[in-house]
Amino acid sequence: MYDAVVAGHLCVDITPAIDEATALSPAFMAPGRLTEVGGVVLSTGGAVSNTGQALYKLGMDVRLIARVGDDLMAELIRGILWRTNPEFSTMPVAAKGESSSYTLVIAPPGTDRFFLHCPGTNDTFGSADISDLFLRDTRLFHLGYPPLLRRMYADGGKELASIFQRAREAGATTSLDMSLPDISRPSGQADWEAILTLTLPYVDVFLPSVEELLLMLDRARYMELVSTVGQGGMLTALSGSEIVALADRAMELGAHIVVLKAGDRGLMVRTCGDLADIGRATPQDAANWQNRELWAPSFKAIVVSTAGSGDAAIAGFLAAMLHGQSIEQAANTAAAVGAFNVEALDTLSGIRSWDETQRRIRAGWETQTVPQPAEGWVWRPATRLWHGPRDNKEQ
Repeated sequence: MYDAVVAGHLCVDITPAIDEATALSPAFMAPGRLTEVGGVVLSTGGAVSNTGQALYKLGMDVRLIARVGDDLMAELIRGILWRTNPEFSTMPVAAKGESSSYTLVIAPPGTDRFFLHCPGTNDTFGSADISDLFLRDTRLFHLGYPPLLRRMYADGGKELASIFQRAREAGATTSLDMSLPDISRPSGQADWEAILTLTLPYVDVFLPSVEELLLMLDRARYMELVSTVGQGGMLTALSGSEIVALADRAMELGAHIVVLKAGDRGLMVRTCGDLADIGRATPQDAANWQNRELWAPSFKAIVVSTAGSGDAAIAGFLAAMLHGQSIEQAANTAAAVGAFNVEALDTLSGIRSWDETQRRIRAGWETQTVPQPAEGWVWRPATRLWHGPRDNKEQ
């Protein structure tokens, strides 16, 4: 019995080192100009790599499901995976005649990163790549980045929903992560509210970012913020009550546990009232996890790159479930793993072991100051969390 099977998007991340002087130079990204940068970091990226390998580093027995091509980029992907665990290098399916996926990660210091992405074999990833044996033999099934997996949205979400229905029927606890659709491409023009309506009834843990869920459930508000404050200012401009409303909407669509990643504002956790049987990774103390409304601030960190920080936080939260932590501990663990991640240029090397992560939290790792998320929320020093007015757990 595996702890987790992580499926979906996999690519090579190519990340040049960019220092502050370079980022501030007039030549930086200027048409027709050459910008000198530092050495390059080559790492695997995407949910399969970022979340899957992070779970492995946190002590979980993990299997990876993804597609790569039969090209040199595929050899690079397998070689990088081998460094974490030689078994990982054999797990991606080789798609004959197809090109592997890659991403150029532009991560200047002091600002959010952006990506130039080639989907490659992720466009042909589908239900047939996921064996029933994997679903029967895992405690948790996680799928990531459906907006970058063409078959997951091309049919109105039917294949995505079918995968999660299969996993649920096989007895696995199900988990879904998203990525931000490109509004200029087919993924950004898909009806994501309809796709989530079809899929979330089969999802136990739903872990999108605030921006991703806003685009999918309230496109008009998303576009308003893009035009007024830009993508980078969106999290600051959104009120806490708007973020709470997004979590509520996701639960209304069927998710049992909703984790909304909010960048340096931390993350919000909202749960339903019945978690007694959500598959083989059901929390050990289900009562502790039910009817919860929590907000975890980010831990203070020296930010080198934010690439993969959301995936790392997801791995922290899922590992906490699998380790049997309380929901308060899980929220803090998610924030801690995300904070470790941003202290490295790539998506994986900053992440520490499970024991080291817990020691750092227990040692009093200082958190960012997060204002009261919304009216009625109460800060509790014992948990180091904001508790919402609907949180049912007395401390």
